Amino acid sequence: MSTITPPPAAVAKDAHWAAKMARLRARTLPERTLSICDDTGVKRDVTDAALALAKARTRATAEGIEQGVPEAQREEWVTSQPDVLAADSALDAAQRAQDDATITLTFRALPRPVWEQLLRDHPPTESQAEQGMEYNVETFPAALISACHIERDADGTVVEGMTEADAQELLDTWPDAEAKALFTAALLVNQTLRSDLGKG
Repeated sequence: MSTITPPPAAVAKDAHWAAKMARLRARTLPERTLSICDDTGVKRDVTDAALALAKARTRATAEGIEQGVPEAQREEWVTSQPDVLAADSALDAAQRAQDDATITLTFRALPRPVWEQLLRDHPPTESQAEQGMEYNVETFPAALISACHIERDADGTVVEGMTEADAQELLDTWPDAEAKALFTAALLVNQTLRSDLGKG
């Protein structure tokens, strides 16, 4: 019994879509970070070191112009000057110190069905619904923060992270602006559009 060979164009079309669908399936969910550094000293050190580097570069640039260093070679010449190298090294050290003093929280967007279930689990009260709210403002923030939080160990492996109780504790004990920033980080990662819808 003979088999019917599909037209080459149809085969190519199927392969093309299959490849595109594979890329669509392979997309990762978007992530967003919230960085917290309470050490004003290390933040000031970074600012001071950045200013010192800018001044060192300005002096070196002026010196390079005075010495007739060609413009095409001037950037390389400036970055090789001892004062600039020392200032650049000091800035790196200050930034590493700030990184060590910084706590970073990572949030990953939820798949649509999970997001919708979370909304169903935390419906607005009658009063809140009358004000146009789509979720319970008392319970939803902690639930969302916990659901979106991603914790990774030193090897980058995802490990157990923030519980709903942890999130509620932070929301209750942090200043209002910082509590709002925490909730906003988890909310925005679910509402930021990465695709370009085009112009029709």
